[in-house]
Amino acid sequence: MIQGIDYAAVAPPLILAAAALALLVADAFGVPRRVLGWASGGAFGAALVAVAALAFGDRRATFCVPGGLRGGGPASCSYVADDFTLVFQGVVLVAAVIVVLLSLGEITASRIPAGEYHFLLLCAVTGAVTLVAARDLVLLVVALETLSLPVFALVALRRYDGVASEAAVKLFLVSVVSSAVMLFGVSLVYGATGAMHLDRIAPALRSLPSDLDPVAGVGIMLVLAGFAFKIAAVPFHFWAPDVYQGAPLPVAAFLSVVSKAAGFAGLAIVLALGFPAYGHVWGPLVGIMAALTMTLGNLFALRQTTAIRLLAWSSVAQSGYMLAPLAAGDHRLGEAVAATTAYVALYAVMNLGAFAVVVGFRRRFEPAGEGTPPVDALDDYRGLGRRSPAAGAALAFFLICLAGLPPGVMGLFAKVVVFRATVAGGVTWLAVIMALNTVIGLVYYLRWAVRLYAAPTGHAYAAAVPGVPVRAAVAAAGAGAVVLSAAPQLVLQAVSSVT
Repeated sequence: MIQGIDYAAVAPPLILAAAALALLVADAFGVPRRVLGWASGGAFGAALVAVAALAFGDRRATFCVPGGLRGGGPASCSYVADDFTLVFQGVVLVAAVIVVLLSLGEITASRIPAGEYHFLLLCAVTGAVTLVAARDLVLLVVALETLSLPVFALVALRRYDGVASEAAVKLFLVSVVSSAVMLFGVSLVYGATGAMHLDRIAPALRSLPSDLDPVAGVGIMLVLAGFAFKIAAVPFHFWAPDVYQGAPLPVAAFLSVVSKAAGFAGLAIVLALGFPAYGHVWGPLVGIMAALTMTLGNLFALRQTTAIRLLAWSSVAQSGYMLAPLAAGDHRLGEAVAATTAYVALYAVMNLGAFAVVVGFRRRFEPAGEGTPPVDALDDYRGLGRRSPAAGAALAFFLICLAGLPPGVMGLFAKVVVFRATVAGGVTWLAVIMALNTVIGLVYYLRWAVRLYAAPTGHAYAAAVPGVPVRAAVAAAGAGAVVLSAAPQLVLQAVSSVT
């Protein structure tokens, strides 16, 4: 059988893959790092244009095989460019553009090889945009590994930094274990159903013989555990704080937004399209995981005294909110997926904005001795709003959005959406835990925001003037946050079609 390929459907990952190879070759010929950076951003912009063009057309699918024993049934496709795919691809690519802007100065300051950095970043995003379009388990696993493998090297590119190397090793070991667990789960699901395409797995699970029910159940749980590692959900979260702290800050921002968004997209795809018949099995487990994730993330965030670790534990807690609607299982699953998608999109703007300010104004110096305070201690930010009003106001606004308080209405809207979907799904106990955790989250977000306008201490944050790319990233995230706070229904309208 000869398959036809719809090149328009696969244009976004194809553009990124071609750009990755081109930039690696260009670096070998001595192209300046600044040119490589702008070319990388241009590649993400071109892929975003391709996504926008697909949004104005009909659903497209490729890499399809005919259904039935004799090819007489409906075709099953491995790659589908539908509304769900395009929403997540748009979120991933916009976030990637901001990560590139944050990286331009960091590459020089941290002595990171520019060609390798942009090659790895493009490869990782290629995996992310492919993952959100995958509709069979093989492509899901391959795309997830294409996203994960370059991140190990991105974390370790500061080769002189032992902390970065340690973080990369931790991430590598955790990811290898999660991949092995997921592959074992995929093999069990295939053994039970005889199918790899999600649209064939779903009906096979509905009519599965009783003796194969435990096999399929264990396989589904292992696949869920593999994704839980990727999104840093408890109890598979322990790698996140150390990796965020050891990685270059733009890479930490990438992990907290792009990698997380792709992981949630993959999880939603397999649960909604492949495993709805076992919603009674994975639904309660997702609910317990969501409750533990948001609670432990918030409680540990309360204890943090440094900005990066606070953002890391905050990111863990946010994963719990994103998981909550999916705890309903197969009951109103379409509404749950839409709520999770909306939260991921809104969270991306808020969190990238906070990382952008931290990247631009983080104090850069070599520790002078044993008693030198951390370079990203929360107390270093005291008085930042007085010395740099624009930066202080931007960071305060992003923190208020993450807390879900006015005028950061987008954060409040995000929590209301997932809260409503959780209650509608009948998981009231989880909605109560979510409400309590929202109150806990207010403490550490507001504690940081208040420091921005407090009187500076002896170790006050020494703000440097950020470069134009970082200021552009802060401005873009800030504009997005203001627009979505004024009209949060734009996101809900965009994700309403994913159901």
